[in-house]
Amino acid sequence: PEGPLAGNLPGFVSRPSQRDMATRIEQAIAEHGIFIAESGTGTGKTFAYLVPALLSGRKVLISTGTKHLQDQIYFRDLPRVRDALAVPVQTALLKGRANYLCQHRLGLIGESSPDLELVRDWSRRTRSGDIGEVSGIPEDSPLWPQLTSTADNCIGTQCGSYEECFVRRARKEALEADVLVVNHHLFFADLALKVEGFGQLLPGVDAVIFDEAHQLADIASVFFGFSVSRGQLDQLVRDTVAEELREHSGVSGLRKAAGDLEKAAADFRLALGKEPRREAWGALSGKRFHDAFAQLLERLSALGELLSLAAGHGEGLASVAARAEELIDRLYLIKDGAPNEYVPWLETRTRGFQIAMTPLDVSRRFSEHLLDGERSWIFTSATLAVNGDFSHFQRQLGLADADTACWQSPFDYARQGLMYLPEGLSDPGTATYTEQVVEASLPVLEASGGRAFMLFTSYRALHIAARKLAGQLPYPVLIQGDAPRSELLERFRELGNAVLLGTASFWEGVDVRGEALSCVIIDKLPFAAPDDPVLRARARVLEEQGGNPFREMQLPQAVIALKQGVGRLIRDETDTGVLVLCDPRLLSKGYGKIFLASLPPLPRTRELAQVQEFFARSAAGAESGVVADSTG
Repeated sequence: PEGPLAGNLPGFVSRPSQRDMATRIEQAIAEHGIFIAESGTGTGKTFAYLVPALLSGRKVLISTGTKHLQDQIYFRDLPRVRDALAVPVQTALLKGRANYLCQHRLGLIGESSPDLELVRDWSRRTRSGDIGEVSGIPEDSPLWPQLTSTADNCIGTQCGSYEECFVRRARKEALEADVLVVNHHLFFADLALKVEGFGQLLPGVDAVIFDEAHQLADIASVFFGFSVSRGQLDQLVRDTVAEELREHSGVSGLRKAAGDLEKAAADFRLALGKEPRREAWGALSGKRFHDAFAQLLERLSALGELLSLAAGHGEGLASVAARAEELIDRLYLIKDGAPNEYVPWLETRTRGFQIAMTPLDVSRRFSEHLLDGERSWIFTSATLAVNGDFSHFQRQLGLADADTACWQSPFDYARQGLMYLPEGLSDPGTATYTEQVVEASLPVLEASGGRAFMLFTSYRALHIAARKLAGQLPYPVLIQGDAPRSELLERFRELGNAVLLGTASFWEGVDVRGEALSCVIIDKLPFAAPDDPVLRARARVLEEQGGNPFREMQLPQAVIALKQGVGRLIRDETDTGVLVLCDPRLLSKGYGKIFLASLPPLPRTRELAQVQEFFARSAAGAESGVVADSTG
């Protein structure tokens, strides 16, 4: 309480759990240990790992779940702790290539548009080249892939902008830093594929700290596998045309072959039908599908042959040729049959598709990296354990010998919140279930005055609920997909009485404090879709090994996902709110007890009247400055 943080950071509260966690992390760093720490919301886990990291005198790499959290740690938390401790630590922020402007590719675009002129003007002023600095152009704008590089299309030292390259400058600073902040996608891209080109970085690191570590297994599965998407093929086509215009190979038919591939990719998507789908590659059948895939492979191979002839005319065309060859190899591997350790599957979206090969298990490959050199590995998140048991997380990443510890949230849930389990709902598998969820939610939303998240386990349920709610609420209704997530959250905070309908991306990584979010409604337990091809393949292997796929895989994954969704409600000591869990299986099935035991200790009710009383007391308490007491 009398330490440098308390003395230098306004509002800092000393917590025993935070000090305990920092001590354990300090010990793990000193002993080159592997340590897994779950710390409930409000523990202050970021400071708990930053303090020992900064005081260790070691080179530390911090990896977090998203670019947003990466920026928050680097620009807000890290400087505050460093300045309070007065330690002369050099820090750096490193993102993937797709986050930095490529001046070479900007120069390839001859046309003009308001957005392009905005980027050109910014490019003359920026030091970092981080496209996140550009306000007015969304992160998901189709312009950015044309203005950023990949490992495939970067021409390296042959680039006229090599000395001023923003990616090169960021990597140089990363190598010189004592504390480096990255995100999980960048970490695994380099670890698994070496595509980010700083393979010399990890060997020089003494400690790796993963924040939001619950995401690691899924992200590792992406980067230890491979895929071919329509986006990759369309980008290959665009780059082929652009580099041919710049380097003039003179190879006859090159631009026509690029156009033929673009059409074949569009035809393949049409052959897959209008409805979005995700299924095992082996389950796909029909003459139209097989003909379209054969045509796609034929057109890609034809373009690849011409590019191999053009490759000697310039670095740009050589780079495009290498990418084409890699995509051809991937499609042939899928066509000829995946190795036993991979699951081949396909997913479609409105206009796109992705053909992927996902490893059945990432634990061996990940754990091999842990043994490669003497360094410490710290894994932390608010959601890693199932009722205090870390075995699922440890099994996923091969961390059987790791030390573990769990710290509960310091929040007073008995005073700050209430859990409502509505009565009378059917089994979630019934056709009218989502309509029943909406009906049960309407009186709660009336009592809360809006100010709610409604979280769904599928887009289908979200759209059914949106139609059902239309015209029924006197509050603004915000729907995921109508605008970028950041814009929806900003509007939600500003409105103060909105109801936001969201799916997976709103279950975690969202922080809305205060009265704007006073109710979280969850439609059902977030079990993964039983027909998911990767889940089914992994379950089959686990069963063959004598395991229980439901108990050892599906249940723990769902518990951790539910904990993330529930964690949106109470974000600090002054927040109050009601959690509505609609799924009747929480009380009717034996496994419901595991879910409930893993959640924060909120008082529980099945009476709507108690919910209404809670909000009435909260409103009265807000006027008087007193936090409501859910126990009455």
